[in-house]
Amino acid sequence: MYNKAGKGAAMRFGLFGSAQARRRDGDPAHGFRDYIDYAVEAEALGFVSAFLVEHHFTGIGQVSAPLGLLSWVAARTTRLRLGTAVMVLPWHNPVLLAEEAATLDLLSGGRLDFGVGKGYRHNEFSGFAMAIGEAEARFAEALEIILESWTASERFSHRGRFWRFDDIMVEPAPAQQPHPPLWMAAGSPASIRAVAARGANLLLDQFASVDATAERLAYFRAAVAAEGRAFDPGMVAVARNIFVTENAAETAAALERLRRQHAHMMALSQHPGRQVASHILSYAEAPGASEAAALYGTPDMVVRELRRLEQAGVEYVLLNSGGTARENLRRFARHVMPEFSRAPASSP
Repeated sequence: MYNKAGKGAAMRFGLFGSAQARRRDGDPAHGFRDYIDYAVEAEALGFVSAFLVEHHFTGIGQVSAPLGLLSWVAARTTRLRLGTAVMVLPWHNPVLLAEEAATLDLLSGGRLDFGVGKGYRHNEFSGFAMAIGEAEARFAEALEIILESWTASERFSHRGRFWRFDDIMVEPAPAQQPHPPLWMAAGSPASIRAVAARGANLLLDQFASVDATAERLAYFRAAVAAEGRAFDPGMVAVARNIFVTENAAETAAALERLRRQHAHMMALSQHPGRQVASHILSYAEAPGASEAAALYGTPDMVVRELRRLEQAGVEYVLLNSGGTARENLRRFARHVMPEFSRAPASSP
């Protein structure tokens, strides 16, 4: 697990989160431009990817068109993987989405990581006037169409429950063959098995404990083997909230901000009168759930928690700084990242 220098085996780090374009700001595009600059600096610091969420109707300007924003990131970077975490398939025309994603993959030189999901926030399904009970069926049909759009060598037709396409050839084809890597979020054994069965990579959430994360990773490893494929640790990415602080007071203030952000997210997600069947919502009522697994604290504290993830078999961590906190990113690259790589991260 550790090399001769006493440091952990090489661990990869990416970005996870959102960008904001507030309607009432004097310059609504500022948040998007700031995110692009943030991603450019992250690449220079040694981060390997940027995964963007997709959300709608929040009132706080969360990014709603991640492929469009990632196209700007692609134009400003050369190595950074461009991820979606996730595109919610029930809300999209699958053929148009396949075309947009393939275009980004081509323009970026094959750097798209296509994270997909069925969605879980009540206010979003309500806003689209869509029954959340149809989410799983819509997701499955849309994914089937997207994959056929990317891999079909001849024209095809589709007649399903939700979509109908007649004699189409979807263009362009993506740069990565047979298609960009698929990433899916899961937490329960059944959902993890489904990810493995679809040949996708696994996204694990930022709230689960190290022990729960280790259990899910081991379950996925076994599920991949059961499908007759070789497991690679790079097939699993674990999200974590991150804030590298200088002292206890700064840590406490950062954790309080995280609690408020978490409460707002859960409020948006709840279905009136009941919880939506998503493992993310299982953390809603647990006291301290938002900060229990967070990488918040001094560099030594953050390194210690990352070592625990490393011992559990995690090699790829996506960090959510709660925005585009540039100094937070720099502190991590300067004080933490070198402990998990054979060469220190460079400065921009």
